[in-house]
Amino acid sequence: MKKTWKTIAGVVFSLSLLVSGCSQGASTNSAGGQAGGATAGNASSMTKEAGVFVYAASGEYQPFSYFKDGQLTGFDVEIGNEIAKRLGLEPKPVTSPFSGIIAGVKEGRYDAAIASHAITEERKQQVDFADPYYLSGGQLFVRPDGTISTLEGLKGKEVAVALGTTHEKMAREYTDNIKTYDSDVTALRALEQGKHDVVITDSVVGEIAIAQGLKLKKSGSPLSEVKHGIAVRKGNTELLNKINEVLKQMMEDGTYVKLSEKYFNRDISKAE
Repeated sequence: MKKTWKTIAGVVFSLSLLVSGCSQGASTNSAGGQAGGATAGNASSMTKEAGVFVYAASGEYQPFSYFKDGQLTGFDVEIGNEIAKRLGLEPKPVTSPFSGIIAGVKEGRYDAAIASHAITEERKQQVDFADPYYLSGGQLFVRPDGTISTLEGLKGKEVAVALGTTHEKMAREYTDNIKTYDSDVTALRALEQGKHDVVITDSVVGEIAIAQGLKLKKSGSPLSEVKHGIAVRKGNTELLNKINEVLKQMMEDGTYVKLSEKYFNRDISKAE
């Protein structure tokens, strides 16, 4: 062996310095981003990916989130993108069946849910909600010849609802004959096609579907007035506070009203 022990020791020492230098360059935090990037100003440990705001919507809840020409759009999506912009983050909307979105936030798969979730005590046990960003409520929808106009009238009838919604819970208080869908709009289309007797969905969603051509009608009085909120993982106070700040700014500078009027022809942060 021609190499001396001094030569070998020198090589080992040099390698140790190289490894040490590399390890100081970037480390991955528990949220899946780089800890070095997380303190770089526009990114933070409040998001799962450094510099990125990952938020979930169903993509099947027109006009809140839906696909148009292959692109995800809608009121919720534009709200999410504006929040990301004002936080200095890259928006990354992802779609998921509505029934699994809250679990995704709770488990850290998404930074937030911007998916028209009604703020309920049951959901507040799993996630934290930002300040309400719009008001709406449940409504019965039937075919033009339909006569069901109250919750009591659901007894003995077949009711269609979106899975995991407050409307499903409401319907189950009156009947077990319930068909669930991943999408409210799909439930409304099925109703128009002669399936089921009635759909319970958000009044705004049903109204938009009718305006777009579905041969249905609202029936009876509004069933509720509900506050809807953006959900974040429990304990992520930094993100929650920043979302509240941005929502307040959007309300004050007219951005929110502009988006609301674009999709609903009115300010849905106020009761109709």
